Formats: sequence, C-alpha cells, structure tokens
Amino acid sequence: MLQKKKKLSKKEIKEDKLLNFYKTTVVFFEKYKNKIFIYAGVLVAVAAVVYLYVNQKSESNEKAGLELSRIMPLYDQGAYLEAIEGKQGTNIIGLKKLVEDFGGSENGETAKIYLANSYAFLGNYDEAFKYYEDYSGTIDYFEAASLAGQAGYYAVQEDFEKAANLYLKASKMSKINSQNPDYLLNAGIYYLKAGEKEEAEILFNRIKEDYATSLAYREVDKYLSMIY
Repeated sequence: MLQKKKKLSKKEIKEDKLLNFYKTTVVFFEKYKNKIFIYAGVLVAVAAVVYLYVNQKSESNEKAGLELSRIMPLYDQGAYLEAIEGKQGTNIIGLKKLVEDFGGSENGETAKIYLANSYAFLGNYDEAFKYYEDYSGTIDYFEAASLAGQAGYYAVQEDFEKAANLYLKASKMSKINSQNPDYLLNAGIYYLKAGEKEEAEILFNRIKEDYATSLAYREVDKYLSMIY
C-alpha cells in the first residue's frame, strides 16, 4: 500500500531550496573556477595599475610644481635663457628639462607656456610656437595663452586672418580672464590688416562697451578711425 507523501513545512522547503542553490553554486564554481580566478586576477591587476597611475601622476605633478617654483624668479627677472636652460651649480633645472621630464602633468604643461614665452621673448619664434601648440593642460588661462602665442607667431608670418581668429578664440576661453580685452584688441587689429573691417569694428565696439576700464579701451578709437 502506498504511503501518503509527507507534506513539507515552509521551513523545510526553504532549507531544501537553499541546499539546491548551494549545490548548484559549488558545481558552477568547480566547473569555472580557473576562469573565475583569471578574471578576478585581471580586475585586481587593472585596479592596481589605475591606482599606481593616479598616484604617480599626482607625485609627478607635485615634483613639477616644485621645480617650476624654483625657476619662476629667473623668469620674472627677465633671465629667459637661464629660465630655459637652468642655472649651473644650483638645483634649478630649467624649463626645457622640466617639460621633458614632467610634460603631461598639469604643472609640466604650465611650464610649457612659460618655456614658449621665454623663447618668444628671445626672438626664437619657431621654438616658441612649437611649445605653444603642444600645450595640453586643462587650465583656461594657459590654454588662452597658448592660442594667443600661436596667434602672435602667425602675425609675424603675416598670416593676419589666422592670427585674428586665434586671438578671438583665446578671448572666448574664459569670461574672467584679464587678458580678454587685449586679445580682442589684437583680433580686431589683425582683422583690420586682413581687410575684414566689419569684423574689426564689431570687436573694437565690444571693447568700448564691455571693457571701459582696460588699457585696450584707450587704443580702440585710434583703430576705429582707420575704418571710418
């Protein structure tokens, strides 16, 4: 005679499901454990690389900042050659070496602008242009300086329209840059030289409206008189 099947309690059903899940998990792990260990190892390795990269980048930026602080007094004094090459017998390595060693860090990229400026002040416009164009930092002020430096190079080459476009672009990098009226004035001057009087007039009038306290404001009427 068949015995009546015993009805399982809720607790027993729950325990049975848990046991089945455990067994399934053990079987899955045994089957794929090699792949699981490989993938876990890869994730750990990637995390380690990211951690080391971030820390190395931060350390590199700090070192670049320290080196730049040692060079800046020479730059501010107008000793541009020493600022570029460094000062023998001291711990001042120079902007060129700084950029070579730490270019890519934020402070290394900032040094690139000062290096370009130094070459420009010494009349070496080709070297200056190379470093202006190579700037890849994230600070708006220096990105604008990079564009203005390139504009100055094209102005020397008498490519006036290109110079004007770059000065105008520099003026748009940040609304709070104190150099904006000068960038706009230069853009207007080179549009004027390129024969684009309408563009020049717009920029000169903008300086009169928005930058009445700037030095550029004092120059505007002189250039406006060349248009009318």
